[in-house]
Amino acid sequence: MDILVTGGAGFVGSNLVDALLENDFKVKAFDNLSTGRMENLAGASKNKNFGFIKGDVRDFDAKILDGIDAVFHEAAQIDVRKSVSDPKYDLDVNVGGTINLLESMRKYDVGKIVYASSGGAIYGNPQYLPCDEEHPTNPISPYGASKLAAEKYIGIYHETYGIDYVNLRYGNVYGPRQDPLGEAGVIAIFLNKILNGQKPVIFGDGSQTRDYVHVYDVVAGNLLAMDKLNNGSFNVGCGSETSVNRLVEIISELTGGKITPKHAEERKGEVQRICLDISRIKKVGFKPRYDLKEGMKTVLDWINNKNKQK
Repeated sequence: MDILVTGGAGFVGSNLVDALLENDFKVKAFDNLSTGRMENLAGASKNKNFGFIKGDVRDFDAKILDGIDAVFHEAAQIDVRKSVSDPKYDLDVNVGGTINLLESMRKYDVGKIVYASSGGAIYGNPQYLPCDEEHPTNPISPYGASKLAAEKYIGIYHETYGIDYVNLRYGNVYGPRQDPLGEAGVIAIFLNKILNGQKPVIFGDGSQTRDYVHVYDVVAGNLLAMDKLNNGSFNVGCGSETSVNRLVEIISELTGGKITPKHAEERKGEVQRICLDISRIKKVGFKPRYDLKEGMKTVLDWINNKNKQK
């Protein structure tokens, strides 16, 4: 089976590419390299079943989908703050790019899309916790609105053109290859600052919570989506909420030192609390393997190894 992974040089996408190759799929990674990095694909590039295409989901030659059986759509604008400051760009990438991809899939008769949605943003401030897939969707940021809109278009393309789909609503994904210098990805950012003798910055009082899920568990959810899921939405998280203050405590335990963070003004567009009900996807065998402390250690090891290579 031939697979296209959009955003394939990015954090989640490159980890997914590796897993697909390990499972003997033929894989093309598609990325504009605005945030993705070719170094993330160093291992994949040695595999005869791998190919890379540079391009933007908003404008590309649809021929790249000729012979493709399924698409994992990871390419996105993922920063809530950027969506607030530039909602049109967020819309262009997350909605326009998705529609462009779907049109190309329709043209070349690609049968299935697995879409990286956001369980952390599309529900908005929750009416109850944990949020299951039936929870009302009421995003409070342009980013959440664009991810939800893309889900809706994917559903329309299924009903109208017969393209099968799975919407995977990710929690707050963390793990190796997450950009420690980026604007999103609090765990990698915090660990990198602390390793460089800097204080992490907490926006607000630190009581805000997220459902942190390891990238390897997210990849496992994607593989299940290919084999066992069809035409529905599924939360992918760990099923528990952790505050930012608790993150700092765990990092202190891992690094063996007391950490005194800085505080800054709370950011607009971000929910205060979120936790995902993962009962639906667990029914087909999904089970998070990493608790937060163990998972954060994999990020710490990755950042240390990366710094040694400089």
